Amino acid sequence: MSRGAMTARKSTVTLHMVSSLDGIIAKKDNSVSWLDDSGDVYEKGVSDDSEEDVVKAIDCFVLGSRTYEHALQLGWPYGDTPTVVITNRELPSTRKSVEFYSGDLKRLVDEILAPRYGNIWLVGGAMLCQSFLRLGLVDEIRLSIIPVLLGDGLRLFDNSSTEKRWRLKNVIAFKSGVVELSYGLPIH
Repeated sequence: MSRGAMTARKSTVTLHMVSSLDGIIAKKDNSVSWLDDSGDVYEKGVSDDSEEDVVKAIDCFVLGSRTYEHALQLGWPYGDTPTVVITNRELPSTRKSVEFYSGDLKRLVDEILAPRYGNIWLVGGAMLCQSFLRLGLVDEIRLSIIPVLLGDGLRLFDNSSTEKRWRLKNVIAFKSGVVELSYGLPIH
């Protein structure tokens, strides 16, 4: 069965990432302190609270080892939602909701995750997201753009080596100045 046929019935993989205006997701030292809110409030736009329902609908998170380590430092923002960490390293298992995986990504999505979860969110890091894109495992891209220019750092789409056109599904401007772009695969 093809990935497209399976996704139409079973699951959707959403690549969700936060980036600066210049496409950077972390500084060279892997820090993301630039994500901290500046306190500026924009009059137009919607409240950040509107994303709450979207987050509640997520069935499973997939993340790389460095993103996992960073999430632990932040106090674990994923709650009790099942989470799969892609790694070849031994990492501390701090939650029952976390599983570790070190095999074929296509097999992970098609054979392990899709039968169990409908709404799968890939949340980092950059190399893992690039691998998912190269393998055609991403159905939707949700990119939240923070109004800051960083100049240098880790880019989400660096070295993606594939050209693919995506279809704009939605644009949301938040009062914080963040803009979220949602893209889906082209309709054939």
